[in-house]
Amino acid sequence: MSTYRATRRLAACLLPVLLLFAAGPVVAQPTAPPGGSHPVAAPRAAPVRTQAPSGGTIADIQVEGNQRIEAGTIRSYLLVRPGDAFDPDRIDRSLKTLYATGLFQDVRLGRQGDTLVVRVVENPIVNRVAFEGNHKLTDAQLRTDLQLRPRAVFTSALAEADRQHILTLYAHHGYYDASVDPKIIRLPENRVDVVFQISDGSETLISKIVINGNKAFSEDRLTEVISSRESRWWRFLSSSDEFEPERLAYDKELLRRFYLKNGYADIEVTDASAELSPDRKGFFLSFTVSEGERYRVGKVSISSQLRNLDPNSLQDLLQLSAGDWYDGDAVGRTADALEEAVHNKGYAFVEVKPRVDRDPVKHIINLTFDIGEGPRVYVERINIVGNQRTEDKVIRREFRLAEGDPYSAEAVRRTKSRLTDLGYFQTVDINTTPGSAPDKAILTTNITEKATGELSFGGGYSTDAGALLDIGLSERNLVGTGIAASINGVLAQKRSSVNASITDPYFLDRNLVAGVDAFLIQTNFLGTEPYDERRAGFALRMGYDFNEHLRQVWSYSLVNRDVYDIESDASPFIINEAGTTVLSQISQVLTLDYRDSRLFPHKGYVVEWGTDFAGLGGDARFVRNNLTGAYYIPLDRLFNNDAWGIKLSGSVGYMNLLSGGREEIIDRFFLGGDNLRGFETGGAGPHDAITGDPLGGRFLWTQSTELRYPLPVSPDLGLTGRAFVDVGALTEANFRNTSECSANGVKCEIAASSAPRVGAGVGISWRTAFGLINVDLTPFVIKQSHDQTQIFRFGFGTRF
Repeated sequence: MSTYRATRRLAACLLPVLLLFAAGPVVAQPTAPPGGSHPVAAPRAAPVRTQAPSGGTIADIQVEGNQRIEAGTIRSYLLVRPGDAFDPDRIDRSLKTLYATGLFQDVRLGRQGDTLVVRVVENPIVNRVAFEGNHKLTDAQLRTDLQLRPRAVFTSALAEADRQHILTLYAHHGYYDASVDPKIIRLPENRVDVVFQISDGSETLISKIVINGNKAFSEDRLTEVISSRESRWWRFLSSSDEFEPERLAYDKELLRRFYLKNGYADIEVTDASAELSPDRKGFFLSFTVSEGERYRVGKVSISSQLRNLDPNSLQDLLQLSAGDWYDGDAVGRTADALEEAVHNKGYAFVEVKPRVDRDPVKHIINLTFDIGEGPRVYVERINIVGNQRTEDKVIRREFRLAEGDPYSAEAVRRTKSRLTDLGYFQTVDINTTPGSAPDKAILTTNITEKATGELSFGGGYSTDAGALLDIGLSERNLVGTGIAASINGVLAQKRSSVNASITDPYFLDRNLVAGVDAFLIQTNFLGTEPYDERRAGFALRMGYDFNEHLRQVWSYSLVNRDVYDIESDASPFIINEAGTTVLSQISQVLTLDYRDSRLFPHKGYVVEWGTDFAGLGGDARFVRNNLTGAYYIPLDRLFNNDAWGIKLSGSVGYMNLLSGGREEIIDRFFLGGDNLRGFETGGAGPHDAITGDPLGGRFLWTQSTELRYPLPVSPDLGLTGRAFVDVGALTEANFRNTSECSANGVKCEIAASSAPRVGAGVGISWRTAFGLINVDLTPFVIKQSHDQTQIFRFGFGTRF
């Protein structure tokens, strides 16, 4: 054996002794039986630098101990070759290089004469990776981004890295108490099974939220502002009590904006921290605020540097006035409204900058909105990233600006809103970057697609339909074209239906909405009317947008109606309408919509005018007009809570009969139910004076005033309240043959009154994970004889 080998043995003997002196007493570890499992060993120490005897030339390099790795591959990692001198430094670096590959558990280099001998012990190969004890996360979730995989080289460092990765996954799902223990099972042929034994632990929720430094608002009020919530039993359907680091920063910003909205212009949230409890069972969140003084608004003015722009014409857009408490949100909304208004006046490049002048002595803020010419920037290119399924044109047609147009931040905001409202994407981000020249910009739209198909099963109960079962199949973005298709069936006590529909929102790639519907509707009135009705038919639709707020839809319907199962003691007017009739109808709906949201409106208004013309074939001949509208008044500034608001709505409709057609009760207006709470569906208005059956009418008007307010419970419960007063009347019920109508020798008589019916009461809406529940209680009604009242009204439905 050479001197080099002897030196290396001496170093190996002395190293443990030196480590004993440095690290203190050593505890012996049990050795796993052959073929058994044992925990991952500690990472091996770095190779010891050795001194090889100099002199002589390497005649050959011999590799020993390798099983899978070719000897040539091992020689390629060495820094010496046959013919090189025995250089101790290069040999030592070769040793370190072999260790660094991660392929070997042990490496030794020695000299036998003029031969360099390389002895290796290969790291095992992973046969499989398994998980035991995991219940909260699936195997597929845990395998994401693991470094250990079947047929990969196993090392202790990789096993430890994967253990930490699994712990991080559990932490992201709120399980900070989880534990992971990797076990190694030795197999023949230097293979191993890696089994991660997992204990999920309990979910780590937010135990306590503390806010320090607050004087103007109570801690309870401020904890309602932030999105994080303390753990409570009723939040099992919510994730708001789960700790997320990103949410902590968001809550900090929510606190700051809340104070700014309420006049505290000097607010600072100096600290936002989260601390894990010693038992790792809960988080403690702490926020520290420095409120400062509260400011009122002094002077509010508009300054313009644009030619021919009169600032006085924009005064109505100001959302703050002298004497109001300062509101940072209102300042931003005013600036946006001014910029949009000036754009609409024909100014392409506009910039509105709010100028805030504080008076710390009087606690007053003077506001000046400076309107000037913004930088002349044009859109050079629009890039779309992330649409794997949705066609480019489906996204580009929602843009409110095109390549070459002047850049507009307001147009970008509207574009993002329209893309989000499509419902095709999980996230939508539009980023602006400099273009090829200082006056050019590139818009990059990053989207994350989501599933748009839906197979749904649902159930519920409503006063109108009774108990119901709902099943549907729909696709909102058919093969990425933006076409919506659906088929839906509802089985209910009082009203069952089957509908099939397909809609192209950009027919022929133009500003046209085209669609077709086919339907079968079975209505069983169950006591509210003495007959049943069946409708089967189809409808063709075509619509277009005049602008962002005005749109019109035309349709043609061909419907076969059958009135059957008429009770023997029903009104003669109804008995005379037994049988089948055909409705051939052209309709149009013109909508003017200035609401802030179509789904959850809070301010603005909407007006709809609808017209139905029946007479192109079929049995019915009439023209029916209906005008409806709603106006939303926010009460945020009065109550400092956007859950307060007023909704004023109304409708008026008139049906004009044309000569030559049959007059059908089912074509008339009816009053009660949805359009007049406190009364049965169709229960208010003209009735048969003898039987009491509702007969409908040709002239209808309604008006509703509704106050919406928050209930004194946690907002997380999703409960909101309302108080309402509904008023309406239904008249003109005479039939063409009223004077000739009789039953059993008794002349038919209609009980009708033009006096308004009134229903007043309160209601609750509850948004749950299972659907929306609506409850209305209408104990105060003003009715006429034969009217059918309904004090309690309930509706619930869901899909899953």
